[in-house]
Amino acid sequence: MRDKQINDLPEGSDSPLNAAVTARDRSVVQMAAEAVKHKQCKLAFQPVMQARPPYHVAFYEGFIRVLDETGRVIPAREFMPQVESSPIGRDLDCIALEKGLRTLRQNPDIRLSINMSARSIGYARWSRVLDRFLKKDSTLGERLILEISESSAMQVPELVTDFMDRQQARGIAFALDDFGASNFSFRHFREFLFDAAKIDGQFVRGISQNSDNQALIRALIAVAREFEILVTAESVETKEDAEFLVANGVDCLQGFLFGAPSVTPPWVGENDVKTAS
Repeated sequence: MRDKQINDLPEGSDSPLNAAVTARDRSVVQMAAEAVKHKQCKLAFQPVMQARPPYHVAFYEGFIRVLDETGRVIPAREFMPQVESSPIGRDLDCIALEKGLRTLRQNPDIRLSINMSARSIGYARWSRVLDRFLKKDSTLGERLILEISESSAMQVPELVTDFMDRQQARGIAFALDDFGASNFSFRHFREFLFDAAKIDGQFVRGISQNSDNQALIRALIAVAREFEILVTAESVETKEDAEFLVANGVDCLQGFLFGAPSVTPPWVGENDVKTAS
C-alpha cells in the first residue's frame, strides 16, 4: 500500500516527494556553503597498499570532508553530488588541493592523491593554488597524484590532455579514477598521459565470487598493461577479494580491508598530527 501511495503522487514540482527532495538538497548545499565560509573542511586519508612485497603503503588518498554545525564529519558522497557543478564545488576543489599540498609539504615521506575534475583546470583559483605551492617547493609535484574520473576527463579531453602534458614536467602523476565505469577506449589511453588507473569499486566488491566481474577485471588489467599503467583496485573489503586481485596482476589495493578514510592522518601518532586543519 505504501509503495502504491508513493507511485500515485503527482509528478509535478509541487508534489510532497519532490518538495522533500528539494528541501533536502537545499539543506545540503547550505551546509557545504557554511563549511566553506567558516573553513570547516578537512581531508580524510585512506592508505593505498602495495600488492606485493614489501607490502608498504604506496600512497594515501585524500578525500574532502566538511563539518556540519554540530562538528560531525560529513563524507563527500553526502554533499558533492548537489554542489559539484556549482561555485561551492569549485571552492571545495581548491580547499582539497590546498590541504593536500600543505600535507605533502609538512610530511616529506608520503605520497598523496587528490581528486580533481575537468572544471578544476579552468578555474583560475585552483591553478593559482597549485602554482603557489610548487613555486615554493618544486619537489611537491613528485609526490602528488591527481585523480580524474573517466566521465570528467571525457567532457573536455583536449583541455585535460594539455593540462597533463604541462604538469608532468613538474613531476605530477595522474590516475584515471573509476576505470571501467564508462567507455574509455584504447584510443583514449594513447591520447591521455595516465600513470595509473583505479578500477571502479562496483566491479571489485565481491570479485572472488563473481565470475562476470572476474572476466571484466582481467580485461581491464590487460588494457592497462598494454600502456604500462599501474593498476589499483579500490573498494577491497575481504581477504578473498584481495587474493584474487593480486593473483591477477593488480599493483595496489585500497579499501576497508586495509583501513577506512580517517581525518586523523594514519602516518603519525595521535600526539603528533602534522597536517593542515
